[in-house]
Amino acid sequence: KHADMAKQLDDLTAARENLKEVLRKTDRVCRERFAEVFERVAEHFQSVTKKLFLGGEGKLILTESDDLMERGVDIQLRPPGKGFTSIASRSGGEQSLAGLCLLFALFMEKPSPFCMLDEVDAALDDANIGRLVRLIEEFSSKIQFVIVTHNKITMQAASCLFGATMEEAGITRLISVRMKNAQEAVMAAAS
Repeated sequence: KHADMAKQLDDLTAARENLKEVLRKTDRVCRERFAEVFERVAEHFQSVTKKLFLGGEGKLILTESDDLMERGVDIQLRPPGKGFTSIASRSGGEQSLAGLCLLFALFMEKPSPFCMLDEVDAALDDANIGRLVRLIEEFSSKIQFVIVTHNKITMQAASCLFGATMEEAGITRLISVRMKNAQEAVMAAAS
């Protein structure tokens, strides 16, 4: 019985050592992949920032920590004519644009098939909305966007609009318009 128990103990000890080795390898691979992906996303962030901020600069910086996997990410922005500062000291519109820059930088690394944006243009002026719409159009060949908005510029860029209206108190009616068909009808009526 002692020999059988000793063999089981040896098996458990070997299994524990194997598990520790697997954990060390997994940890190493995770750290390597995180560092690689972070560097690529940071590069994408810089390129998207140049588009949305008309030549501005943006940096993703890992915060200080001894352990790579416990670091945070700080976003530094320098819109044209301004200095580099943290995103926290920027206006609401600039913070919105910075968040969108990060989202699109992540999509450049790994596109999602679907993205829902809820009033992301609310804090933006018309010029920034125009740049955002062009960026969404650029990505729309790979990603289907559903955008909740009240902004006319964003609506004009859509291929299809869905809306809710209340013609009578308490009665909501849903409507949809395919913008390509609506644009063709307006052009036909104008000619």
